[in-house]
Amino acid sequence: MNYRLAVTDDLDQLIRMRWDFTNEYMENKIGEDRYESFYPECRLFLTEAIRGGKWFIWVAEQDGRIVAHVYMQLIDKVPRPGRITTPFCYMTNVYTLPEFRSKGIGSKLLREIEVWAKTNSYEFIIVWPSEWSVEFYERNGFSHCNEPMELKL
Repeated sequence: MNYRLAVTDDLDQLIRMRWDFTNEYMENKIGEDRYESFYPECRLFLTEAIRGGKWFIWVAEQDGRIVAHVYMQLIDKVPRPGRITTPFCYMTNVYTLPEFRSKGIGSKLLREIEVWAKTNSYEFIIVWPSEWSVEFYERNGFSHCNEPMELKL
């Protein structure tokens, strides 16, 4: 298993995985006929994400096939007097293909990301887990923090 940052050659696989991930957890599945209209929007986002400096897409790859991914977005903080301000990481879109689950791949990917984040002196990693993923994150060292507040628009 190879753990690495995504490159533009990965776009088609990442787009398909995003589609499948979304449909896997939806009660009313999105018809395959709508994939063609989703593809360009997702491709543009991922191209900009990979080339920019704020998004980092980590993948687990086996024999050229991406079997898991984690999207990390750097969030800059407003500088504070008396201390060096570093970004924190927002983790989202954590997904492993069903046939590769429960094999330690996601946990290994998170360990790679933790090393990367520590090496870059990011302050912390935050994730908003679904109910069914809380145990996975807890097993991998995450702990609950205060609930955020939101203003729905």
